Amino acid sequence: MRRRTVLKSTGAVGTIVGVAGCLGGGRFGDSNPDVVLEEPDREFESSDVPYPAWGEQIPDVSVSTPTESREVRLRDIETPALLTFFYSHCQTVCPVLISTQRNIQSHAQNNGYADAVTFFPMTFDPGRDTADRLGAYADEMNVDVDSENWQFLRPASKQRAKEVIQDQFGVMFQRTDPEDMDMYMFTHTALTLLVNADGFVERAYRSKSPDEETIIADLKTVRNA
Repeated sequence: MRRRTVLKSTGAVGTIVGVAGCLGGGRFGDSNPDVVLEEPDREFESSDVPYPAWGEQIPDVSVSTPTESREVRLRDIETPALLTFFYSHCQTVCPVLISTQRNIQSHAQNNGYADAVTFFPMTFDPGRDTADRLGAYADEMNVDVDSENWQFLRPASKQRAKEVIQDQFGVMFQRTDPEDMDMYMFTHTALTLLVNADGFVERAYRSKSPDEETIIADLKTVRNA
């Protein structure tokens, strides 16, 4: 199923995407049997934004691991999970998104719930983000990829990345020109999803700099439900 109109830039859709799912508070009386967290304070519905938001199930897709040794079906995740979308050559937004997930991973390891959350950063640059490159990137970012709760995901091709990340998840990414430039970059949407063990979105943090304390608190509520 193709998501709604893809977000065209990190500044598009105005106020709607600027606050999408990022507020921790809920409106009294709002509930959804598929999620634990109450609906966040906002002036729109989940169906109004291009990405899966509060109360919606994530797309039923499978994505390869970097070595292509196996595929991960995202709806089969057995723990709450954090998903984000990145590329390793990014010098601006992506290091912040990955650092946030790394810090939450460290918090989980230090506070005894490492087996109760899974991290899935998904690259939209499979041409350069090979298994070796992602291994080196993990070292650069001090990510514990040896832990079972962290798994980079790498669509098998540029076309597959577009199909999954852009068409299914509604996350825009656009490569800079010219096509033959070695150090090309991307403009892209900044999005982190907190997904429960049934594959439903508890929070969509639409921010270039997600607040890790908010995510940790939201994750605790979901974990303990």
